[in-house]
Amino acid sequence: MVVSSQPILQNSSNLYRTCKSTSDLHFSDINNNSVIPVIDMLDPKAKFLITKACEEFGFFKIVNHGVSDDTMIKLERDAVKFFDLPQCDKDKAGPANPYGYGNKRIGSNGDVGWVEYILLAVNDGFVSEKSVTIPGTPHLFWYALNEYVAAVRNIACVVLEKMADGLKIEPKNVLSRMLKDEKSDSCFRVNHYPPCTEIEAYLKGGRNFIGFGEHTDPQVISVIRSNNTTGLQISLKDGTWVSVPPDEHSFFIIVGDSLQVLTNGRFKSVKHRVLANSVRSRLSMIYFGGPPLNEKILPLSSLMEEGEESLYKEFTWHEYKKSTYMTKLSADRLGLFEKNMIVPYAKKLPNLGKIIL
Repeated sequence: MVVSSQPILQNSSNLYRTCKSTSDLHFSDINNNSVIPVIDMLDPKAKFLITKACEEFGFFKIVNHGVSDDTMIKLERDAVKFFDLPQCDKDKAGPANPYGYGNKRIGSNGDVGWVEYILLAVNDGFVSEKSVTIPGTPHLFWYALNEYVAAVRNIACVVLEKMADGLKIEPKNVLSRMLKDEKSDSCFRVNHYPPCTEIEAYLKGGRNFIGFGEHTDPQVISVIRSNNTTGLQISLKDGTWVSVPPDEHSFFIIVGDSLQVLTNGRFKSVKHRVLANSVRSRLSMIYFGGPPLNEKILPLSSLMEEGEESLYKEFTWHEYKKSTYMTKLSADRLGLFEKNMIVPYAKKLPNLGKIIL
């Protein structure tokens, strides 16, 4: 199945363009060919570097994170075994609604991509074997899965607590408590992007071959780890798409829409996408840290300056989550909740009740 999107870059040579690093960023490490900030979690200045990265990019890479390669490799190996199953066996774990196995179709609003995936609910920090029926998966698979999920959930909490330190707000767990709550609405996703030999024809036509379309993550924070295959890109403030060099030993952190609201726009949720690869398959594992469904998402009072007003209407995570399920991936979903949103005459918006009045 061939999937295309509206051209964003004018020619194929720009598809994997990266920006030159700049000396004024002052991050602990930046790749020679990329602006992607790399933050050493053992650096005493990490909390300030994280804050700066969230303000400028909404995205960064962390090293010295404390998770062993063995924990990452075990789950990747098991995930590869699942995606290598016959299609009829994988289909038994689907269709995704929203949890379960999905193939090419992303959500229920017409989005498609060159991807197959499995999406799992995380309850109180663990993935239940009862949440999705996955054929041919031994108990050891679930053990490896929960070992990994526990590790990345901990990373997410440590990063959020460093953010709070960097922002000089109290209490320290003001953000991480939402992920640690037993009712936290988090999830875990494994994406598999098979190689596709049809890409070259699309590049010659000036089109992008999309594995997963551009979007922001609605939750508070996302933690990504992938194999060493390229494809992930983020959008900079000027709209330029920048390739993220893969690193199977590290994690990448994404600021979600909810965190943007909690910081009253100081941190920006970053648009990102995945382009398909013509030679190698890409496997990525993503933990989405979400708050409890009834959690009110509004700017933190400890962060607001005197006289500062919220840029957003007050809403719960359940209300925002419901809204995101009703829109396409590329939509400005958070825009519906901005206080200065102008609604064109006769334009129909999702039925969100009082939250958009």
